[in-house]
Amino acid sequence: MRVDESSKREILSRTDLGTLIGTYVALRKRGNDLVGLCPFHGEKTPSFHVHPDKGFFKCFGCDAKGDAFTFIQLRENVTFPEALRILARRAGVELEEETPAAARVRSEKELIYAANELAATFFHTTLLRSPEAEKARAYCAERGLSAPTIESFRLGYAPDRWDGLVGELKSANIDLDVAAKAGLVRMGQHGFYDFYRGRLMIPTYSTTGEVVAFGGRALDGSEPKYLNTQTTPVYTKGRGLYALERARRAAPETDAFIVVEGYLDCIALQQAGFANAVASLGTSFTPDQAAELRKYAERVFIAFDADAAGANATAKSIDVLTAAGCAAFIVLLPEGEDPDTFVRTQGAAAFQARIDGAVPWVQFKLDRDIDAMLAKRLPPARAAQHAEALIHGLPREEWDRWRVYAASRLGLSPDDLRRSRFVQNPANFSPRENGPRFVRHVAPSAEPPSIERDVLAILLDEPALVEEYAERIPAAIFHDERYARIYRRLLESARTLATPTDVHAALGDDREAIETTVSLQNAERSSNVRFPDGIARREHLDAILERLEETDLRVRKRELSERIDRTLEAGRPLPEDDWAEYQQLVTRVDRLAGKRLGTK
Repeated sequence: MRVDESSKREILSRTDLGTLIGTYVALRKRGNDLVGLCPFHGEKTPSFHVHPDKGFFKCFGCDAKGDAFTFIQLRENVTFPEALRILARRAGVELEEETPAAARVRSEKELIYAANELAATFFHTTLLRSPEAEKARAYCAERGLSAPTIESFRLGYAPDRWDGLVGELKSANIDLDVAAKAGLVRMGQHGFYDFYRGRLMIPTYSTTGEVVAFGGRALDGSEPKYLNTQTTPVYTKGRGLYALERARRAAPETDAFIVVEGYLDCIALQQAGFANAVASLGTSFTPDQAAELRKYAERVFIAFDADAAGANATAKSIDVLTAAGCAAFIVLLPEGEDPDTFVRTQGAAAFQARIDGAVPWVQFKLDRDIDAMLAKRLPPARAAQHAEALIHGLPREEWDRWRVYAASRLGLSPDDLRRSRFVQNPANFSPRENGPRFVRHVAPSAEPPSIERDVLAILLDEPALVEEYAERIPAAIFHDERYARIYRRLLESARTLATPTDVHAALGDDREAIETTVSLQNAERSSNVRFPDGIARREHLDAILERLEETDLRVRKRELSERIDRTLEAGRPLPEDDWAEYQQLVTRVDRLAGKRLGTK
């Protein structure tokens, strides 16, 4: 279709690029530009820039760039003439009528859009006016769907006949082969027949407003309950979400989506005022769906059915959502409820309270696993080991917080979890059988292992730990002057230490110190425990620090005990503070010792 340059300029002049792209991407103002996550490639840090005043966009990540026409072509995967017509309709610019020759070469997608649009109108009109749709209207009333909601979502009814839609398509001169590609009709022995019959019809829209698919809900209890459009040239299941075309406008206000499983759950929430509700239309999320949500909001509240299937779908969805950079929260509903029944019986305020009380995805996953442990009545030691393994699957900065939570639910101490993979021996602090895997290199004539060598060897294996543990590992623990001198030099250069080479540079020309570090790092000559990764090293250092804490507490306990004895022998009254501190020390020392020996 040929269009003169003046029409193109008129379309561009009436199109605000920021507003146009803002319907697809959540944009934030930065100076004179707008920035957001690129819709053409996956990213977590915004690199997509829109320049409304200059009329073009550019992504510094994938180098996509162009004007409004280019954006629509790339985003909707359409040709330039199709993008031209989309923007012309949006801008209110009339283009010259297509000639018969141009109509014959119209894209297959546009023909399918036309067939879907006619079908949606036919189904909707049938629901509103036809006597044969009485049971469908009664069903809508039973589900609490108001007239405005039915109109807004263009709900419809497919007549319980073989040729209801076929006849409508024929009268509108819609090619039935095209309708078959759209999934509306099928070819049988006697010609084309309606695919949807006797069902409540729910159309699905693209984010640009075209009808791309349908869901047909059975009204008589027949299976399948839902009959959905399969993959067509304009629709791929697992890529889009139901009601996203409307919810994406509301989501930026709260930086959140509410995601449910089915059409009617979504419609019920939208009717109750939750304009950011969408439906996944499947049992779990796909990366494409998660990426779509992340374009408009960061937070996602998952409100799946409160049954085993819903819980399993939630667990699977969490991994996909977090991988896309979404912060997932789980809306917990009473057993046997779904969002539709809950909001209809309890009301919008009650559902909002459930959203406000939604649990972070980490807690949801931990609770599922902890519930399983409690049901199996695992021994405390095994429960601690399993829980600590779960904790280690989370970001490191979250470990302490969720270790306390998991321990509380299991009736254990956080230290039980922390030490579950590692039990110290008073002599060498070697890990127990179920602890981190390592290789111990012991030379026949090696001196017995010591805390000092263990600490220094680990710091030399991962020099960055020097700065991380500087405040927790006092230089006073090194009684061997060689080790003390090395550690002090490392502390002085802590911020620059990253590799063993950095260590040698920090030691300068101190040949004895360098030879000592080389000896500690030599796997063939060293008697020190070697750990495979930073997690295991930190576990060992933490255990050493706890042993040192125990030693300090024992010293303080002995000093306080002697002072109490002297006070009593002198016949003076015993200070309450001294007695209270002594009792606390006894409890703490016994707990630490019991855990180290595996008795607590």
